[in-house]
Amino acid sequence: MVAGHWAAAFERLGLAVRTVAGAGAADRLLPGLAIGAERGPDADELARALDGADLVVVANVCSLPLNPAAAGALVARLAGRPAILHHHDLPWQRLRFAGVEGWPPDDPAWVHVTINELSRKELAARGIEATTVYSGFADPPPGRRELARERLGVAGGERLLLQPTRAIARKNVAAGLALAEAVGAGYWLTGPVEEGYGPELKYLLAAATCRVHRRLPAGLTMDDAYAASDAVVFPSTWEGFGAPVVEASLHRRALAVADYPVAAELASFGLRWFPVDDPEPLRAFLADPDQALLDHNRAVALRHFSLDALTRQLAELLRMVGLGALLG
Repeated sequence: MVAGHWAAAFERLGLAVRTVAGAGAADRLLPGLAIGAERGPDADELARALDGADLVVVANVCSLPLNPAAAGALVARLAGRPAILHHHDLPWQRLRFAGVEGWPPDDPAWVHVTINELSRKELAARGIEATTVYSGFADPPPGRRELARERLGVAGGERLLLQPTRAIARKNVAAGLALAEAVGAGYWLTGPVEEGYGPELKYLLAAATCRVHRRLPAGLTMDDAYAASDAVVFPSTWEGFGAPVVEASLHRRALAVADYPVAAELASFGLRWFPVDDPEPLRAFLADPDQALLDHNRAVALRHFSLDALTRQLAELLRMVGLGALLG
């Protein structure tokens, strides 16, 4: 999603964009770049995929060691060549990679970009200079509230609390469920189970005292999910950014957000939300919604986290690193 937003912003700046990925939708697919690939990309195929590019943006491949062979191939191909290494998460921010040394790779010709100030400062402490570029989001279309609630079997007066995340340990499903129960709402967890979290999730959902909805029914979109909800819970213990915070704001939905480290950065822009561990403020809001709060958060999101804002940040980044000529 973030890579697509960057591509859209670069195109707004008049640049031609070619996408290369290991899987999914891209102009060129190189399976060796995919997470979990048995071997890295063929050197000649990688060279052809990158041929003619004035600037290469490496999205996450060199951030976490999820495919070291792919990272090594890119490091060799991009040595001395203008590149942006875009980092969402870094090894020391994940318990299973905490002991990994030598990441991320570096080169004098490269620019490191983080999605938050916390990571930028942590890189600086390790001798790598970086720039923060906050994520940008398209203004979403209205979702289909009635259709989505009908598909879920949610009655007109029933409250629905949306957790638009994957089901993994750091997304803190237990806290999301507890808040739904406390405010008298149904709980909707839309994302898939990953990282071996299935048994824990099964236990939590079986013990829930509120009505539980799982995944996104066929034919519905996440825009529909936000529209169907009465509020959004984001109880994560760690996030590099927290896209649902901005998405919920753009959809004018009230938020309950946990105190994960980067949340303070988002709050510093003026976004306002309720605590996850104290249900009373959200319960009071649901009983008497404050439209001014929803208007405020949407305005902040548009000002600081829109595609327009991202485009401005990337234009400034290119000028700062001596690539302003690409802008014409």
